[in-house]
Amino acid sequence: MNISAQEASRLQSYLQKKFGNPSLTIRARERNSDSVEVLLNGEFLGIIYKDEDEGELSYDFNMAILDMDLNG
Repeated sequence: MNISAQEASRLQSYLQKKFGNPSLTIRARERNSDSVEVLLNGEFLGIIYKDEDEGELSYDFNMAILDMDLNG
């Protein structure tokens, strides 16, 4: 299920407002059109996947946090 440019723009606006940070951006992925990358000041944070189940549309934000990053 593809994420359109319009959806990506809406997701970006939502995240920027939700977290109060205009530096959050959304970028299309090179090989996968069913998801987009989330970046903060150009640094990769995670991926948003689009899901439709029983006619309901949702977006799943997946962010991995490495243990070594917690120590810094």
